[in-house]
Amino acid sequence: MYDGVLILESLRTGTTLDGIPLVVRKLNRIGVTGTSAAQPPIWTIMEFQVEDEHEQALAEALRDALDKPGWYADWHTEDEVVVVFPGRIFRYPRGDQAARAEAQAHGRTLAIPEPQLDWTD
Repeated sequence: MYDGVLILESLRTGTTLDGIPLVVRKLNRIGVTGTSAAQPPIWTIMEFQVEDEHEQALAEALRDALDKPGWYADWHTEDEVVVVFPGRIFRYPRGDQAARAEAQAHGRTLAIPEPQLDWTD
């Protein structure tokens, strides 16, 4: 089972995600600071769980559904971290700082503000 976070505003307008069973653990609507010009100041954050057998389908769906610029989604197990950007999926063992740095560098190319490159590792 993977635990993850998705900012609902990160989905492209018109996106539908279906056929991937998720357990919604928490929905939270917050005001944020330090956003980019392309990001709204209020976000809806969905904390979720996805079973191992559905995780790859979720990664592929979000790879194609996340808006540009400046968005990603992430989830993890005790052993693995998955970070999905528009058009790209990163997977690496928890604690692999070189792989994390590679994913963060990619996030910077998408104009994601530095403080937002803070997923659970």
